Amino acid sequence: MEQYHESRTKKVSSGTGGSRVKFRDKKLIHGGKRFTATKVGEKTVKSTEKMKGGKGKIKLKKASSVNVLTKEGMKKAKILGVMESHRPDYARENIITKGAILKTDLGKVKVTNRVGQDGIVNGVLIQ
Repeated sequence: MEQYHESRTKKVSSGTGGSRVKFRDKKLIHGGKRFTATKVGEKTVKSTEKMKGGKGKIKLKKASSVNVLTKEGMKKAKILGVMESHRPDYARENIITKGAILKTDLGKVKVTNRVGQDGIVNGVLIQ
């Protein structure tokens, strides 16, 4: 027997033209937490935050150094400032995010990890 209705390709409606029923209501727990705006500072400042199931996550509030991957290996470099970010405001305010380009004493470094969630700044040296 051939299929009478066309297969579902749209997100909103079912194959027969009827609208889909909502799966469930929004829950407060599914909203997530506030963005940790990690800034450049003289000293490294970390804080721990409780998570679901009794786990903890280390959040980085201020960062003074970055672990840089070079051709020779890993080196630790002092952060002088944020040169570029995906938002111009973050570069002006020295907020470090993934993909931001930092000015260090070794040269330009691109951040490769999620700084606010990992509790450390890792990056790759840009030539």
